[in-house]
Amino acid sequence: MTDLLHISRPSVRPVPAIAASSPGAVFSGQVCQLSVTALIANCSPYLWHFPETGRASDGSKAENLDANQAAVCIPQVGDHSRFWNHGKEQALLAGMDPEQGDRRSGIVSGEANLGRPSRGDFEAMARRRFQDPKPKRRGKWWTIQVRRDEFVGGHLQRKKARVRIAPATVSEREARKIAAEHLRPQNQGLELVGSATNFNEYVENTYKPLLMPLMAKTTQDRSRGVIANYLVPEFGELSLRNLTPLRLQRYFSGLAASPLTHESKDKIKDVLSAILGSAVQYGLLVKNPVEGIRLPAERRGKRKTKPHVTPEQFEQLLKLIPEPYASMVFVAVWTGLRVSELIGLKWEDVGADSLTIDERCCRGDWDAPKSEASNATIGVEPCVIERINRLKQLTVDVKAGLAVRHYKVVKSDRPEDLVFQSVKAGAPMRDNNILSRHIKPAARKLGLPWINWRCLRTSHATWMVEAGANPKDVQGQMRHSRISTTMDIYAQFVPESQRRALAKMSAMVEARTSKPVAANTGSIAMPPQSRMVN
Repeated sequence: MTDLLHISRPSVRPVPAIAASSPGAVFSGQVCQLSVTALIANCSPYLWHFPETGRASDGSKAENLDANQAAVCIPQVGDHSRFWNHGKEQALLAGMDPEQGDRRSGIVSGEANLGRPSRGDFEAMARRRFQDPKPKRRGKWWTIQVRRDEFVGGHLQRKKARVRIAPATVSEREARKIAAEHLRPQNQGLELVGSATNFNEYVENTYKPLLMPLMAKTTQDRSRGVIANYLVPEFGELSLRNLTPLRLQRYFSGLAASPLTHESKDKIKDVLSAILGSAVQYGLLVKNPVEGIRLPAERRGKRKTKPHVTPEQFEQLLKLIPEPYASMVFVAVWTGLRVSELIGLKWEDVGADSLTIDERCCRGDWDAPKSEASNATIGVEPCVIERINRLKQLTVDVKAGLAVRHYKVVKSDRPEDLVFQSVKAGAPMRDNNILSRHIKPAARKLGLPWINWRCLRTSHATWMVEAGANPKDVQGQMRHSRISTTMDIYAQFVPESQRRALAKMSAMVEARTSKPVAANTGSIAMPPQSRMVN
């Protein structure tokens, strides 16, 4: 038989060139009528498989193949090696240049496919060579030689490497099983080509330019710090596939002896999980290896109270801070606003007895409030509204060499203008500059070096708790998404109801004993059965 492949050529559009009709060959084109019965004499027929639809055909009737469909020929029986020898001959019969096709794999080149690579091209590029190396005993170890893909200078290269798989005391049969299990992800396609990407290159060339711009400014800054100080020094030289759950768990377990707080360790884990999660999203990894990783247990000792200022300390602090920064501190403590919400506050947000928080500004980066609960209107005391409106009449003096310049605190009070404007230009203020130049120096004079913007916000909630406010009311005023956040502040204090209960218990004990509880300070005689024996 000489007519190996019958093709009906349509008159409207030319049929694209087709590669050798060999096992595994992939055909894709615009409209092709395929009718195949046998390859050559004395060879068995073969099946046509259509991956797009999951359908198969034995070639007994013509099949329509459109531009988005591929067909793969699969021999049923026979000597496969005989098929490879007819690549050029069948390519000539199909009316194509024999050099355009790959005789071994039967892949149609991009030019032969009208500039559009077929699905089979991608499948062939991603396919691995099956590896089954024989373990060899070298010294005290069984080793195997494997080939791994690596990106070197942006180019994919295949390199050999010798890997230890088991101690030499293990039998050869067991070593073969361990080798097979070691290579299973690669042989079964569970390890993608992209996993050979270097961790540092992926972070610099993919994660930072694509995903970090979507984050808030403060989140970006902290993530960059975690990457530079912890992740790159530890994993920068490794490929993504080398970041296995075992290696990652070993790293995080090693942080148990680190002086880092539990929150810092958790942040390192979150940033690493975000990076490797994006690698899964972009098809470089099959699964995020950070899933299931456990952090060292938090060292639970004496509960640390959240720092806050007392009303007396607050009064002294205001006297040492110049305007308009003193008014910012005043509003921060009396309202509990976050510093980014305070800087982003506009005149249209100021009501007769309330403030509306609907946006925030952090070092020039405008964004929505931190959470849905944070986007709200809160009630404030009249003294807060008076202090804010008083800014319109204030003027500050700034030294400029030997001269003194006078600046209005509020340059413009239109609805869209900021309440707290920079002294010279009227632009949004920077929280770190105010803290380091004005608040911290004043706090150090009072012996309170720990004061910061977060402390001022916590002070508002603390004062409400000390005044006996209900937890739900405090949660609403602080705009916490979870009541547990509010209860962390309540845990710092012993509620009055508990004190009353303790007082009742003390009265009961005094009524039933001869001496008051507080007066009984002598040694307590232990019953014989309770005495300790050395």
